[in-house]
Amino acid sequence: MNKKAILIIVAVVLVAAMAVAYFLVRPGGTLGPKDFTLVVVHKDGMEKRIPLRSNEEFLGAALLNEGLLEGEDGPYGLYIQKVDGEKAVYEEDGAYWGFYVGDQYAALGIDQTPIEHGQVYKLIYTLDTGEY
Repeated sequence: MNKKAILIIVAVVLVAAMAVAYFLVRPGGTLGPKDFTLVVVHKDGMEKRIPLRSNEEFLGAALLNEGLLEGEDGPYGLYIQKVDGEKAVYEEDGAYWGFYVGDQYAALGIDQTPIEHGQVYKLIYTLDTGEY
C-alpha cells in the first residue's frame, strides 16, 4: 500500500472517531450533559420550574447534588422527605412527594430514573386523604 492510501485511511478513521466522540459528549449525548426541567409544586400550590443540566446518569443523584432534595435510603430506593426546602414526611403528616416523568406517575424511583435530555420531571406535594 502506498503512503497516500495509508494517509487517506488514517484521515477517514480520525474523522469517524471525532464524529463518534461528538455524538457521545454533546448536550444530550450518552456521556455529555443533559438539560432537563424540574417542576416543584409546593404544599400551597405554588409551582416552581427549575431548568437544570447534569452529567449524572440518574435523576436522584443530580437533584441531591444540586441540593434540591433530601431523603433517606429505604427498601424501594431513595425516600424523598424534603424538596426545595419543603418537608413532606408521610409518617408525620400523611404527605409525600409524588414523582412524575412528564405527566405520567413515575414507574421507577427517582434514584433509578435515568435523566433524559429535554424531559420535564415533577415533584408534587401530595396529601394522602385515604380515598382511592
